[in-house]
Formats: sequence, C-alpha cells, structure tokens
Amino acid sequence: MPSAPAFTPSFRHLPAARLSALALALCAPAGAALAQTGAAQNATGPGSDAAWRRCSAMTGDSNARLACFDQWAGQQSWQAPAASASAQPPADASAPPKPVDATLPATRVIEVAQTDGCRDAQYSTLSRFWELETGSDCGTFRFRGYRPISVSVAKGSNVNRQPTSDAPDHNALTAIDYRTTEMRVQLSVRTKLAQGLLTQGHPTLSDSLWVGYTQQSYWQLFSPDISRPFRSTDHEPEVMYVYPTDAKLPFGWRWRYTGLGLVHQSNGQSLPLSRSWNRVYLMSGIELDDRWTVTGRVWKRLNEGADSDDNPGISNYLGRGEMTVSWNRDRNNTFIFTGRHSLGSAHRGSARFEWMQTLGQNLGAGKSNLRLHTALFSGYGDSMIDYNRKRTVFSVGLSLVDF
Repeated sequence: MPSAPAFTPSFRHLPAARLSALALALCAPAGAALAQTGAAQNATGPGSDAAWRRCSAMTGDSNARLACFDQWAGQQSWQAPAASASAQPPADASAPPKPVDATLPATRVIEVAQTDGCRDAQYSTLSRFWELETGSDCGTFRFRGYRPISVSVAKGSNVNRQPTSDAPDHNALTAIDYRTTEMRVQLSVRTKLAQGLLTQGHPTLSDSLWVGYTQQSYWQLFSPDISRPFRSTDHEPEVMYVYPTDAKLPFGWRWRYTGLGLVHQSNGQSLPLSRSWNRVYLMSGIELDDRWTVTGRVWKRLNEGADSDDNPGISNYLGRGEMTVSWNRDRNNTFIFTGRHSLGSAHRGSARFEWMQTLGQNLGAGKSNLRLHTALFSGYGDSMIDYNRKRTVFSVGLSLVDF
C-alpha cells in the first residue's frame, strides 16, 4: 500500500478548533481508544462518536483525514467552564459583601491594579473610609467626603433667639424672631497629606495623615420678615493621624485602627456671639463583618485664658467623648447612633439617631452615593451658638456620602 504523502504543518495561524483537530489526527492511530473515550464525553450530539470513528478509519489520505477531524472539532461545544460557573450558588444581593482578609497580601496586588481601592466594595467600610490597606488606598491629595454633605429641613423644639454664655460680654443684647423650622446645610471634605509614615514595608497595612474641614450652617429660609439670615455657621478644621491595626477580637470583631487628632471649632462671629474651642483627641474603631462598626473618640480641651475663653465650661455640655454605632442592615439602609457625654458630674451630652437610605441606585451604572437622610438629635451642642442650650431637632434631607 502506498504511503500517505508527506506534509510539513504550520501551526502559527491555525484557529483553536483546527489545532485541536490536527492534534487528534496525529495521535489517533496510537491512542484511538483513549481519545475516543474523551471525545464521547465532550460530544454534543448522538452522531459524534460515529464521526470520530469515521475520521479515525481514514488512513489513506492525510489531507482528507485532517479535514474530517477539522469538521468534527468545529461541531463540538466545549462548555465545561460554563457548567462549572452555573454550579455556583447565587449570591445574596441584599447583603454587603464580606470584607477581604487583610492577612492575604497577594490579593491586594491584583485588586489595586483593577479597582479604585477606596471605593472597592469588597473592602470593609472602615478600611475604605480611612484607606487602612494598600488595596483600599486612593492616594494622596485627592478630595474625599468626610462627614455627609447634606441639605435638610430641620424642625427644632425651640430656637435660640438670644444666645448667652458664662463669659462676660458674650450675651446677645436683643432677641431675634427666628423660627423653629429652618434649613441645615453641611459641607465636609478631607484629603490625605501623607501615607506610610510608620508602616513602610508592611505588605498590606498603611497609616495616613489627613486634613479635613467641616462647615455646618442653619439658614432661616422660612423667615422672610427678617430677610432669611443664617442663624449660625460653624467652622471645624482638623488634622488626623490614623494607624491601622488588624487584631482579632472575641465574637468575630476586628480592631481596625487607632488615631489622634487636633480640631478647632468656632462660629466665626464677633462679640457678643463669638464661640470657639480647641481640642486634641484619641480615636479608635472596630467592626464586625462590615455590618456593624463602632468608633469612639475622647478629647481634652486645650486651655484658654479667661480673657479669651468665649464659652467657659463647654466640655460640661458638649462632652468629653463620643461613641458612634453604625449598622448596615443591607446595601441600601444604614442606621447610626452617636452619643456624647460630659464624663463628669454634670451628666450632660447628646444623642443622635440617623437613617440613611440609598437613592438613585438604578439610575445609571455603579453605586449611588445619594442618600435620603433622616435624623433625630436631642441634647446640647447641636451648634456652637447652642452649646449651653438643650433642644431636640428632627431633620429630613438629602446627603452625599463618599466611602
């Protein structure tokens, strides 16, 4: 029997299916039985096994045999990866994603290249907020939100028409006919000045130095008879240093950071309405599965002379420490409680309950940062001018949050 004509194969430009056919054609005589079994497992129709046998039997013409295997390979549907993907259980769309484990540095290398870290939802809220890990980092000198940027309608149980202070010459001389319903506007931004100051060389964790600014204004929008003035505007610049930690605590909690800060707060007014104070504080935060976060601060007021103290005893009203508990019930609803206390014999302070509900989630692609913001405050210090006046305020509005 004459031998089959020889040919020299070139594989560079052959499609994948034709390469598969060529490989099968070359190895079929030596292992037809084994290859036949594999082909039967990957075939998509009842005639696939017969087609394989027919091609294997074509030993007289190499070109015809290759064409036969080429046709057979093109009819196959290699669907093993799709079947494997379909076998995965569906994810719970309502639950926040489980945070990544900070002890896996290899994961961070991949994720940093693919995502904008401080907005990557696979990291926890605290990790993204303070950019505690290399994978949740967004770099320095980029503006980010701090406290919510919000516009809301606020209704108070009372309004401070004639502010007073224990300092001489700090009492309003006349009362102004403010209304108890007003607009509250808050602007809050921050940026990271430096990172890796003490954590250089750590594979996952990164410390950071921040500067922030918050401004809160009460606007008498509903008082046309007094030309709708701003009743109060507070300015609050601060500097914060944050050091990351990843200590495991009981019941699944994680200790995520510690830090310290310096903050100045004032209302920018002249006498007799001037109010201001300076504080240094320590802070820390823990979390549980990105559903619960608990953060706290304790502070010490920097002493001022009697001639420059606009509000003596302010710590007995606004407190010496605060704690915030946040619960992410699901992706679209967050509940927050913040409590302040004087930590002394005065037993004064305040409590604030907040509910943030995501809006605009289905408008366009990606995550929405717009929230319906509902809040209830009761206590002292809703604003600097009210530091020694107790009031209850209910507000509803819109907020932009940046995590």
